Amino acid sequence: MGRNTALPEGYERFRVTDSTWPDDTGCHLLHVDMDAFFAAVELRTRPELADRPVVVAGAGPRSVVLSANYPARRFGISSAMPVAAARKLCPHAVYLPPTKGLYSEVSRGVMALFSEYTPLVEPLSLDEAFLDVRGALRRLGATPVEIGSEIRAKVESEYGVTCSVGAAGVKFVAKLASGMAKPDGMVVVPVADTVSFLHPLPVSALWGVGPKTAEVLRAHGLATIADIAATPPERLRRWLGVATAEHLTALAHGRDERGVVADAEEKSLGAERTFDTDLADRAEQERQLLSLAEKVAATLRRRGLRGRTVSIKVRFSDFRTITRARTLPTATDVARTIHAQAVTLLRDTGAGAPVRLLGVRAEGLVGAEQPEQLSLDDARPVSRWRDAEVAADVARSKFGAAAVRPASLLRRDVP
Repeated sequence: MGRNTALPEGYERFRVTDSTWPDDTGCHLLHVDMDAFFAAVELRTRPELADRPVVVAGAGPRSVVLSANYPARRFGISSAMPVAAARKLCPHAVYLPPTKGLYSEVSRGVMALFSEYTPLVEPLSLDEAFLDVRGALRRLGATPVEIGSEIRAKVESEYGVTCSVGAAGVKFVAKLASGMAKPDGMVVVPVADTVSFLHPLPVSALWGVGPKTAEVLRAHGLATIADIAATPPERLRRWLGVATAEHLTALAHGRDERGVVADAEEKSLGAERTFDTDLADRAEQERQLLSLAEKVAATLRRRGLRGRTVSIKVRFSDFRTITRARTLPTATDVARTIHAQAVTLLRDTGAGAPVRLLGVRAEGLVGAEQPEQLSLDDARPVSRWRDAEVAADVARSKFGAAAVRPASLLRRDVP
């Protein structure tokens, strides 16, 4: 069925709307998929093209389509299609060259945003990932729909692109659901409805069924997932082999034992904020760095980590982005220390232009159980600040995120 299936007829009951959503109890597995990712990233600085067919592709004679926005897809253009074929389908489309490094940069930011909710993030590519949000449900007192909706809103506000979310009790169903949610939507498959959701779908919807396997199944009269579920396993084994038959039988009955496998050991941890209005005042920029440093430090402490290096990201109104980093004498999880380094890095840039986004990141992570080497000059002050921040962590865990904040972050009019 591919990644962009659209919601089949009769499946509207699975779509999340502003006023209603399906029962999401037990739907702790999310699949988040960016919408027409490369094209959407390019259109952030070309909003006048949003309603026109836009294709991102190289200029060579053998180039293929890297991404096409939804107006272009209505003409039949899809990723990996030869550009020559795409031009025949839609000669009036706007063809944009890819911007080297830009998509990876946005992807890193989006994946870091996911990790603010759960360490169990399994990227499948630059523009999609599985998330296991069981821990976040307990920690935030939220539902899968609320977390998925918040992620969608943050991705759009902070990165200027949209994503679609599927939520289910098993991985491959969550991935199917995100494809049906496109563009810019959310589909939830209640655990109790997993089988009824699957059975009307074509056999090609099953994970691992490519054109050849689908052809074999159809040759034996199996057109839907329900047909596979009703077929004796020994017949499937005879037609497809033992491994494939057992795999498809399990999926056809809604069984998928695979969990979310985190990409790798965390090497960095950060937070970013995109402002509704470009931020020109340096004092306000430094105040926002404090808010971000507080968030990073609290997450480090919660995960039992410290960072050896502090880095900042500054994005200007034209989407030009710079990063700066500084390695500390000793690893830290103290917001005051992180903020001080972030402010120094910002001042060292010398840039006075208004900013669209600020980010703070801790890199070179080590376990908090490792011994910390402190100098005689700063050991006591840092220790006292850390004690205060740990006490604030406890208060926030009991009374909410706004229970204890630095005085300079008390609510005020912020652009």
